[in-house]
Amino acid sequence: MEKQMKPTITFREGVEACLPTVLGYLGIGLAAGVVGKSVGLSVFSILMMSVFIYAGSAQFIICGMIAIQAPVASIVFTAFLVNLRHFLMSMSVAPHFKQANLWESIGIGTLLTDESYGVLATELAKKQTISVAWMNGLNVMAYLTWIVATIIGGLIGEYIPSAEKFGLDFALIAMFIGLFVLQVDLPIRKRTRQTIVVLVSVCVSLYLMMAVLSPELSVLIATLFGCFVGVVTNHDN
Repeated sequence: MEKQMKPTITFREGVEACLPTVLGYLGIGLAAGVVGKSVGLSVFSILMMSVFIYAGSAQFIICGMIAIQAPVASIVFTAFLVNLRHFLMSMSVAPHFKQANLWESIGIGTLLTDESYGVLATELAKKQTISVAWMNGLNVMAYLTWIVATIIGGLIGEYIPSAEKFGLDFALIAMFIGLFVLQVDLPIRKRTRQTIVVLVSVCVSLYLMMAVLSPELSVLIATLFGCFVGVVTNHDN
């Protein structure tokens, strides 16, 4: 009897899965570099911020706070709140990488972003076998693309008066829309009612929370509430 081989997903396949994210990162990374240059940051400072912070939304906010000469403590705390959602994302993907050792787990968690999380969630929804190598390919490709794009943005920043003039500020939104459609398409076809209930619960709770809380905390609470609704409505499985 022929032995059946278990399918594996390689580093190269992870890189290929990252290509849609690469296109989005090129646009928004250029915009981030331009904005960084406009507030007086050097290309080296932009590079270091991309290497060590690696968070588009946080980097834009940091540049804005630098422009108004905000205290360092408030900049650090704001960046922490903006990226607090990464704790939830890391915890949700951890069960899928039980075979990873400590250093591999740290690497995956460190480079996990909203976009790579969206790509991973799409593959998991398709019941794909996800390996550490595939995840590293996805994360590393996105990481390097972001660094290169922000450096280029910093280099050409003095020649571009405004990122909005070229529509670069919409690149991140467009990328999120594409990832959202890919992530929701499969579950909404298989479990239409539950998916719609979860989406509506998240939207409504986010709208209500935004009236009394900060956007960052509102997103966290709405996400947790959506997870709760998903678990409660999962009785049909």
